[in-house]
Amino acid sequence: MLEAIKALSSIQDDAACTSAVSDVLRRWPDLGAELRQLREDRVNALRAELLTWAEIAAIIGEVTPERAQQIGKGLSGAQRKKNAAAKEKAAAEQAGE
Repeated sequence: MLEAIKALSSIQDDAACTSAVSDVLRRWPDLGAELRQLREDRVNALRAELLTWAEIAAIIGEVTPERAQQIGKGLSGAQRKKNAAAKEKAAAEQAGE
C-alpha cells in the first residue's frame, strides 16, 4: 500500500498524478471490500490449519482473539455495530412488554 502511494506521488505530471489518485479514491470502497474478503479468506485458511484465534490475532496485529474470530466470520465494524444496536433494541422491546 505504501509503495503504491509512493508510486503515485512519483508521477511527475500533475494532471496525470491527479487523475491517477482520483481513480484510486473513486475505487477505494470496492478495494476495501476486496481487501476485507482476502483477509477473511486467509484467516479462515489459518484456522483450517488449526491455529487458535489467539495465534491468528497475533498475526493480524492489534486485535483480540474475539475480533479475529469476527473477521473470520466476515463481520465488519459496521456490521458489529448494527448487530449490537439490534440486540439493544430487542432487549428494550422485551423489557417494555
